[in-house]
Amino acid sequence: MDRRSLFALAPALLAASAAKASAPAKGKEKEGSGQYVDLSPVALPIVVKGRLVNYVFASVRLNLSPSADAAKLRAKEPYFRDALVRAAHRTPFTNPKSYVELDVARLKASLLRDAGAIAGAKNFVSVTVSSQTPKQRTGLPRPTA
Repeated sequence: MDRRSLFALAPALLAASAAKASAPAKGKEKEGSGQYVDLSPVALPIVVKGRLVNYVFASVRLNLSPSADAAKLRAKEPYFRDALVRAAHRTPFTNPKSYVELDVARLKASLLRDAGAIAGAKNFVSVTVSSQTPKQRTGLPRPTA
């Protein structure tokens, strides 16, 4: 991407992010409140027919139960991140409809299971994927329907 197209795209991205930030969340009250562990962003592979076609950089949050010791669980963040990366390389979270997004439902289920094995299932309520940024947006194979 050259500079001209980047500068032309910047105002549109800023307007879109401002609109998204001001939009009220539907049906989710206080999603961000409570205790949580934010994982450092990780690059997760998109594999199609045994070939690596893209990477998606994901920011993930583990939402903790009210009785969980947040400080103790934040110290285990590298273990949670490692479990996520290992699971993504063992069985990629490839979305069959789009190679620029992850299969969020599978990612959430896998990370919740692995986090429960690492630190006890009673400590976790849910997993939230806050952002997904693909490495490539063009030049990818067409997804099969």
